[in-house]
Amino acid sequence: MPAALKISPFVGGGGLDPSVSKVYTGWYAVLSDGGFPLHDVSWQYPPGAALPILAPGLASGLVPGLGYGHAFIALAALGDAAVFALLLWAARRRGRSLAAPWLWTVGLAVLSTMPWNRFDLHVTALAMLALVAASARRTWAVRAFGAVTAVAAVIKVWPVLLLAGTPRGRRTRTAWTAAAVTGAAMTAGFALTMPNAFSFLAAQESRGIQIESVGSLPFHVARHFGWSGTWAAKDGSHEFVGPWVHEAGTAMQLSTVLAFGWLLWWRHRSHRAAARVLPDAALTATLLFVVTSRVISPQYLVWLVGLAAVCLLRGDTTQRPVALLILAACLFTTLDFPLLYRGLRDDAFWLSIINLYVRNLLLLTAAWLSARRLWRGTVPARRAA
Repeated sequence: MPAALKISPFVGGGGLDPSVSKVYTGWYAVLSDGGFPLHDVSWQYPPGAALPILAPGLASGLVPGLGYGHAFIALAALGDAAVFALLLWAARRRGRSLAAPWLWTVGLAVLSTMPWNRFDLHVTALAMLALVAASARRTWAVRAFGAVTAVAAVIKVWPVLLLAGTPRGRRTRTAWTAAAVTGAAMTAGFALTMPNAFSFLAAQESRGIQIESVGSLPFHVARHFGWSGTWAAKDGSHEFVGPWVHEAGTAMQLSTVLAFGWLLWWRHRSHRAAARVLPDAALTATLLFVVTSRVISPQYLVWLVGLAAVCLLRGDTTQRPVALLILAACLFTTLDFPLLYRGLRDDAFWLSIINLYVRNLLLLTAAWLSARRLWRGTVPARRAA
């Protein structure tokens, strides 16, 4: 926390992370006036994202001398502590090992200050809470899972993937209905009270191949062999522009469609009564989304660490080796951003390229292994005639 807050002697000079001091502060100014950013291409989030952006302003108003940026980091730190406490409580209640809180703590530490400078930690905490709530043997548990999942998805879309592993029959209907009602109510509330609630949809349409994604890998090498393209600051990130980039983006979108097709086929074939299936499937689905996305931002690793930690709460999880691959990917993510990022973006430096290849190959391996182990653990083998 001292490093994120830029408190000596943990760091040198300089201000807070630009994501907080510039981007989020700018969004807060617009949102606090009662509307959503309309012509800001970096605003690419559902209307619920207003909640973690507005909350630090409320906190800074309650605590004298606390500015917006420091309030944002302080709230993120509180969320981190709450997640750790939740994992520790769940592990001890079930008599399990402390692998889950250990993974969360080490994973975020390896990712350095980045998790506390993004609101992805807030969303991940809600997703983890939803999965832990679903494991409770209470009548309200399934409804709570659906409702909390919807709250998280209205902030940032990816938590809707938690619904992939819901058991057959009544529990799926209950969870999906609770999610749909909660999500619709929240979205309608924002749309009715704040103009431009759906402005984020236009920004998403124009996304290209971000320079850290799996789809970017051929272009990093091609830059050394006469490729005429380059990078540009576009749509709130650094993306490749030039020959074959559009085709690569189309291929990545097609791969996402194929991945979700596989998930539907898995749901059709699988037995999902075991409690471990819900968090295991959530991790698999999210990994498939990440590796087929046109964008892989460093904060995506926070999602994966959180979901993997929930998987480790169960001794019968199929995802234990996947969690270790994700932890290794965190290390190379931090090396990539911020340490080697400028060399990757500006100079196509070979060390930066190799580091990115290793990180993305770790994520690809994790996605493949996660899907394979989920399938083998839930789909009965066909008997020979």
